[in-house]
Parts: sequence; C-alpha cells; structure tokens
Amino acid sequence: MDGMQLPQWLARFNRHVTNPIQRMWAGWAPTMGILTHVGRRSGRPYRTPLTVFSTQDGVAVLLTYGPDRDWLKNITAAGGGTMRRHGRSFPVTDPQVVSRDEAAAAVTGVMRAVFTRLPFESAVLLRRG
Repeated sequence: MDGMQLPQWLARFNRHVTNPIQRMWAGWAPTMGILTHVGRRSGRPYRTPLTVFSTQDGVAVLLTYGPDRDWLKNITAAGGGTMRRHGRSFPVTDPQVVSRDEAAAAVTGVMRAVFTRLPFESAVLLRRG
C-alpha cells in the first residue's frame, strides 16, 4: 500500500457535507484539528477540519488529497493561520510540504508509529507561531 491520494470528488463531497459535521467535534478529537484561514482571493475566513499530529515545534497535517489544497494555498499566501486542537487555539506559520517519512520523524509520542503506517505520500509541517 504505497502512498495514495483520495479522489477529488471525495474532497468536494467532504467540503460540502462532511466538513460542516466534523467542525462540531474536530477541535476536540485526538487526531483532528480545525485550521482557520483566510481566502487568498475572497478574504473570507474558512474553518477546515484536518487530520493533525503533534510535533516538537507545532503540528504535522496529513495531505490526504495531495498538496493542491485551497487551505494550504491560503495559509502559504497569508503566512499562517490558527489551529484548534484539544479545545485550544494557537497560531501556526511556516507551512512546509514534506514526505510522510520526513513528517513522521517530527511527530512526537506514541502517534509516530501510527503516522508512519498511514497510506499517504505527503504532509505539511506547521510551526506554532
């Protein structure tokens, strides 16, 4: 099961159907977080639920649909955003797209073993701002 990417239709379905439901609890679930970011063209605020793992200086976010994501383009253009995890919010900056293995080396604690087995090719490292 080498790296994979989920289909784009599923990304669209999640944006319109699953994400609004997940936003209710994603800021509290262990491997979930909500990234608040501003649209680079619209200037509109967005809240995107993501699969997030702790690192020494921030978080690693799985790129389950590949790196061509609006949220990633938005935080890259803005220089960062705000991550909500475990009921707390903190600024995140400096998005770096890296391989899953490179990101796994940064993941802390028991979740590193889980992260290394996930069937995705890349992740984004974000630093706590």
